[in-house]
Amino acid sequence: MRYSSFLLLLPFVAGCGHLLQARVGLEIPPNSNDRTVVEMPLDGKEKCDKGPKIALIDVDGILLNTNYTGPYSTGDNPIDLFKEKLDAARSPGITAVILRINSPGGSVTAAEVMWSELMRFKAETGKPVVACLMDQACGGAYYLATASDVIVAHPTTVVGGIGVILNLYNFQGTLNLAKVENLSIKAKDSPKIDLDYRIGVLNEDDKEMLIAMADELHDQFKKVVRTQRPRMKEEKDTCDGRVFLAKQAVQRGLVDSVGHLPDAVETARSLSKSPEAATVILHRSNDPARTAYATTPNVPLQ
Repeated sequence: MRYSSFLLLLPFVAGCGHLLQARVGLEIPPNSNDRTVVEMPLDGKEKCDKGPKIALIDVDGILLNTNYTGPYSTGDNPIDLFKEKLDAARSPGITAVILRINSPGGSVTAAEVMWSELMRFKAETGKPVVACLMDQACGGAYYLATASDVIVAHPTTVVGGIGVILNLYNFQGTLNLAKVENLSIKAKDSPKIDLDYRIGVLNEDDKEMLIAMADELHDQFKKVVRTQRPRMKEEKDTCDGRVFLAKQAVQRGLVDSVGHLPDAVETARSLSKSPEAATVILHRSNDPARTAYATTPNVPLQ
């Protein structure tokens, strides 16, 4: 256990009115990414069965290619942790994988890398993968889900968000308040090296260039969905960025069925032809998981 200390100066009237120095301890849970990923038995069992097993991998939070650090974070990179769990699922005793997803999406690259790793895992191991969607599976999280063989969504899951957005902000007003003037110098032959959208200068040429990039990424997203979800109905508004509840997602072919986590487990058992397989969850050794709904707390204080 580590502690971080700081000095807090409080005005305190006592006698001569001296300042009181108070030392306050802030407890920060230790990072756990130095521990390996292991199989943790569920269903109230203390040890993993020696027979076939269904491995549950949880994917929670925003998908980014960066280490989450700070209080209440494990210090893990979501992509790195996902890959480590997939590697653990290569164990001969594991016959299928359940990908339990609860994420609003994330960066294009992070989602694509995770999708590629899952596709490679399936190709090399031949193990079936079932995606179980929880509260939400939007944007990059749905992109990842399409790499599964079957997608099961809870009745209240929000699904979709098949779109691309580039978040740009105009800080001109803030700079004016702070009396800050932009004096950046650019080479004559590199006018696009630093788009000036931050100071309110984004001409039509710049906009067209960025829109073209977003369109290309969106086309790639739609291509993957159409390839992985051949039963998807080609309705005009299915891939325009909007989201759907589970029942609507099934009707549009984005999801295979509406159900709960136990239904996903039974589907995985059926696909792997191991009806008696036990369920284990892949977590770090010091991150206990006693039920199939356990998550890795990897969202730092903001």
